[in-house]
Amino acid sequence: MGLFDYVRSSYNLGEHFTNVELQTKGLACAMCRYWISPDGSLYELTYRETHDFEEISEDDERYDPKRGFLNFEWIPTGKHGKVEPCYITDYVEVYPASWKGRWEDWPRCMIHFKHGKIQDFEHITR
Repeated sequence: MGLFDYVRSSYNLGEHFTNVELQTKGLACAMCRYWISPDGSLYELTYRETHDFEEISEDDERYDPKRGFLNFEWIPTGKHGKVEPCYITDYVEVYPASWKGRWEDWPRCMIHFKHGKIQDFEHITR
């Protein structure tokens, strides 16, 4: 098992790959979220700096000794998430996050990005 990223494509990649949740291990592998726009540009959806945390001290009524080092509270910063261009040049394999069928039949798609834009793609069969 490992970490993977989620991708949603508004670009027409075919039946099993367009407007559905996809997974890949070909990008950050850090549970990040990406979007492919209708023109084939890749973007990362980021929520960095939208929250901060406040440590809860032992003399605070919210403190729970059972939580140990997890005594903190998330505080919204007022900032919103962002859609940032992702200028990769690489081949990235994607596959549907949910598949009801045999593992051997799980569809895969190899996408070629150049400077963050789809150059071409190919469906892969086993």
